[in-house]
Order: sequence, then C-alpha cells, then structure tokens
Amino acid sequence: MGTVPQGLPADRLVDAPEAHRGDPPPTILMTGASGYVGGRLLRPLALRSTLRCLTRRPEFLAGRVPDRVSVVRGDVLDRGSLREALAGVDVAYYFVHSMGSPDDFEEADRRAALNFAEAAQLAGVRRIIYLGGMGDEAERLSAHLRSRQEVRRLLASTGVQVIEFRASIVIGSGSVSFEMIRALVEKLPIMITPRWVGIPAQPIAIDDLLRYLLAAIDVPVTGPRVYEIGGADQVSYGELMREYARQRGLRRLQVQVPVLTPRLSSLWLGLVTPLYARIGRKLIDSVRHPTLVRDDAAEAEFGIHPIGYRAAIAAALRNEDRELAETHWSDAVSSSGAPAVWDGVRFGNRLIDSRAVRSRASPAEAFAPIRRIGGRRGWYHADVLWKLRGALDLLVGGVGLRRGRRDADQLRVGDTVDFWRVEAFEPDRRLRLQAEMRLPGRAWLEFEVEPDDTGSIIRQTAIFDPVGLFGLAYWYLVHPLHQAVFAGMLRGIARAGNSTSGSGE
Repeated sequence: MGTVPQGLPADRLVDAPEAHRGDPPPTILMTGASGYVGGRLLRPLALRSTLRCLTRRPEFLAGRVPDRVSVVRGDVLDRGSLREALAGVDVAYYFVHSMGSPDDFEEADRRAALNFAEAAQLAGVRRIIYLGGMGDEAERLSAHLRSRQEVRRLLASTGVQVIEFRASIVIGSGSVSFEMIRALVEKLPIMITPRWVGIPAQPIAIDDLLRYLLAAIDVPVTGPRVYEIGGADQVSYGELMREYARQRGLRRLQVQVPVLTPRLSSLWLGLVTPLYARIGRKLIDSVRHPTLVRDDAAEAEFGIHPIGYRAAIAAALRNEDRELAETHWSDAVSSSGAPAVWDGVRFGNRLIDSRAVRSRASPAEAFAPIRRIGGRRGWYHADVLWKLRGALDLLVGGVGLRRGRRDADQLRVGDTVDFWRVEAFEPDRRLRLQAEMRLPGRAWLEFEVEPDDTGSIIRQTAIFDPVGLFGLAYWYLVHPLHQAVFAGMLRGIARAGNSTSGSGE
C-alpha cells in the first residue's frame, strides 16, 4: 500500500489509499457526523465515496454537509431506525459514545453498540471502523475507557469485521483535550496542577488521525484488528500546556500538588470552563493512565508517519486562523427575519461581536462608504473617540492614526487604513481589516454586504483573539464602549449608503 502524503489538509487526502482504483466508490455510513472527529472527516470522506450520515436530528446537519451527502434520520438506541440507514452500506464509521450523558453512559453505549452490530450484520456491512481510547485491558481502567473497549467487542460480536483505532490525546482546534489545555493556559497565570498532568501520553494531530481513518476503508486485512496510534512524541499534559503557552506568547507557572483527587480536579476544570461541568470526572479518570503506543503495527502497515506535538499545536492554531478567515458571518443572516446579532460569542479562542442592519441601497451603494472608511473621512461615528484611541496608541509605542490611507476612494489587500491593515477585500461585498495598534491580543474588523429583497444587508463583525488573562480583561472592560461605537458606526455607514442611493433613510 502507498504512503499517505504528509502535511496536507484533510480534504486533500482523498487519494491516499490505492485499493479499489477504478471500482465504484464504496457506500459509507457515518454516525456522529455532528461530533468533532466526524465533522472533520465529513468533507474528505464525501470526496472519495458515496456518503450517508445517520443522525437523530437531520435539521442540525442541514447546511453543514456537502450537497452530495445524504442525511438519514435514525438513532442507535432505536434498532428499527437502523435498517434503512444501513441498507446497501459497505463500510460504517462508528463515532458514538455517551460520555457527556448525565445518565448511565456505560449502559447507553452497550445498547447502542449491540443494536448497531446486529443491524450491520443483517445489512451485509463489510467493515466497521471504530475510534476507541488507549489503555491496557489488563490494567484497572476508568469507566470511560472500559466502556470504549467494551463497545469494540460488542460491535464485533455479530461477525462484522471491526477495525479499531485506539488514540491518545487528539490535538486539534475543537477537540476536548485541546480545549481543556487552552482553557487552563489562557485563564490561569499560575496553575495548581494535580499529579495527572505529569502522566505520559502520545498525542496525535487531528489530521494524522483523519489519515488513518480514511486509509482504513481499503486496508487489506482480514478479521478484527486493533491499532494503537499516536504522534511522534511522548509527553505529558503539563508539557502540552507549556508548549501551548510558548506558542501563544504566555508566561505560565505550574505548581504541582498531590492532593487534588479526580473529583476535585473535575470541579476545578468546571470552574475554569463550563465545558467540563458534565464530562470532567470521566475525562480526568481517563487521563490518569499512561496512553502510549506499545504496538507500532499501525505506522508500519499504513505508512503514515505522524507529526510531533509542537507541530500539532502549531497546526491547530493555524487551522483556527484559516477557519476564521474563511468564515462569512453573512451566511447566518436570513433575509426573511431580523438581522442576527452575536454579542460576545466564542469562535475557538476568539471573541466575536457581530451586528447587521438593512439598507435600501444596492450592495454597491451600501459598500461605497465601507470602501472609503478611515483616513480624512473618518469612521462615520464618534471620531473624537477614534482620535483618542489613536493618541493612546502612540503613547504606548503604536502607530496611531497618523498613517491614514494610500487612496481616499480605493482599497487593495495590504493597504493601511489608520491603525488597521486590509487583510481581505472583495469589491462591493467584503472588507476585512486586521488591527496593528497595540493590543493584548489580535483583532479584526470585518464588513460584509449581501443583497436583500429591499436593498442590502450590511454586517459588521469585530473579532478579538485575547492573549491570556489580561487580554480577556481588556475585552470585557472595553466591550460596552465598543458596542456603542461600533453600533453607531454601522448606522452611520447605512446612512451614508442610503444618501448615495438617493433613497434617504
């Protein structure tokens, strides 16, 4: 089998496996498409197969899956709903677990796996690909890891071939482990850490995990197989937190204490971020055990050579920037209802403040004031405050407002606009500015104009990527002022566009 190319985005890995070239693409069913791994696997999988997604709420996946992907309603706890979903399926991905359930997650996982195994056998499914957790079955495992390994045995109990990947920590923007590291490092300058932060692990980058999952469709093996997969390095959670802090430019002190029990650790995580209020104890129980690759069969048989943890963290941070740059907030604006407002919404580590107004001007007329923003023309509202912000920036060694604009009417990518720089520009549609003033973080200001039945919708989005606790404090201190200034600026832009169109307000 050929070697999978390294360093490529997941949606460009569709040609990695060489088996079945020239044959019709397999029909694949994916469960858990709304989850982290399933969501990341969706697009590359859809490019190389006939893909079907099973979900309890098809409406939730609407707009999130490519047009060529079919979405079927079903529930792994309802055996009858699986018959139609699995009909004609060659390979199924099983990404279901109930760790976030407030009820007995082990019993729920048990019932779900049995239902799926029996339905897959009746449908003639050739292979089930399953993502489990690392851990030696001879050890005293946590309830979470015991359940993950029991699920694999149940999936294989009806004779359908099961390929299980047992992974350690998954590093990628949005993964539970990465978000836990982010929350701790960003919010706590001094971290009182329990002993489990020193337990060794072998973290794997999300893109390397996706390569394994894609290659498993055609890997020429018989019978059930279990593969342990991990990255190039063996490190602890503590080392991961220190590396994240280094790449974010943060100085963090870790003080390890022996008295934090799993229960106290989970409560501690719940205080730092509500994400772990339900899953904290189960997660901590799992990371108390070493998760190291002891059998290198996966790397040998798949020809995949995973990257190390430093490169994985850097890739996760780059991916957030790419996703942010490709996000069009206007996609969520409905022309049939009131323009949406998002106040302080999180996007990864970024904080988002977004608002929109309707204008009777055409998109070109509505965009004209945006194209001319800054410089001598000003910012359409509270120019005194903008000048004060520029003066304060000069006092702390920033560029202030003295740079102005290259051209009073036209913009291009790379132009300066006072203490901003043009990062993206689509004529009559989109302007994205990146801040170059002194800030405890990074900031962007984006404007989008979309056609509407009565003219256009103008959306303005402020984005802030805070660095550490000081960055978060800055956001929340200036947020009320930003709301007033940005809301007034948006109204001023709309008035200027309406005036240009001659339609009035």
